[in-house]
Amino acid sequence: MKKHSIGKSDVVVSEISFGCMSLTGEPEPHVSLLHKAFDGGITFFDTADLYEHGENEKLLGRAFSGMRQQVVIATKVGNQWRPDGSGWDWNPTKAYILTAVEESLKRLKTDYIDLYQLHGGTLEDPIDETIEAFELLKQQGKIREYGISSIRPGVIREWIRRSNIVSVMMQYSLLDRRPEESCLASLHQNQISVLARGSLAKGLLVNKPATAYLNYTADDVREAAKAVALVSDETRTETATAIQFALYPPVVASAVVGIRTDKQLADAIRSSKSQPLSQSEWEQLTTALSPNFYDQHR
Repeated sequence: MKKHSIGKSDVVVSEISFGCMSLTGEPEPHVSLLHKAFDGGITFFDTADLYEHGENEKLLGRAFSGMRQQVVIATKVGNQWRPDGSGWDWNPTKAYILTAVEESLKRLKTDYIDLYQLHGGTLEDPIDETIEAFELLKQQGKIREYGISSIRPGVIREWIRRSNIVSVMMQYSLLDRRPEESCLASLHQNQISVLARGSLAKGLLVNKPATAYLNYTADDVREAAKAVALVSDETRTETATAIQFALYPPVVASAVVGIRTDKQLADAIRSSKSQPLSQSEWEQLTTALSPNFYDQHR
């Protein structure tokens, strides 16, 4: 599987990465699935302390105990569970991050995190304070690099300007081309990588019945899925085409694919072996429907 460095860092990730959020319930089948993913060439695994109250991180710690240096692990911070478990509150303060990272390290059974990401962000955050926390953790060797997970152009601009982030995780697909307006070019110019999630648009581009999505109507979604099918064949499935669309911009280092079944894993691995989109195929897809734009947080 192809591999790419994240930003200007020496963190190297597989072109297809494993989004672990959907791995819930009994751990044994999931441990097996994670091992199969590694055997198939996936070396980058993304989780968050929010998922399953930390149980998702524990799963990764269990799966990769004894082979930690062979995988790249990303997790996220910023959403603090309430003591009664009724929900969570946004907390991007330095004090909370420095406390939360210790719990994540324990759950992951590791002494370092490859990529530590702020799990959201607003312009009202104490951004400089948050950056101080990440920089301190880098100095201490507890994280290798840091980034943010955000779809907000205004927030992304501030982090580009103020910090040393190496990546931004954001939703990007044929049905969500909002990052193309300004984010992709700005991040590429600053040598900050994109980790693209949602490339299948909840399955609407490949196998789910058409329904409204973002600002698109069900008819729009149907046209997009039809376009994906037209540039797919026995050598590149619809799933592979949708993923290759997300990987087409050079700023995208990895497509973070949510995986919970053997079939989804097989489809993802097969996608990594498929032919990248040609320029004419890209143009054919992008002319299938008008691009959408961010109408908030600009």
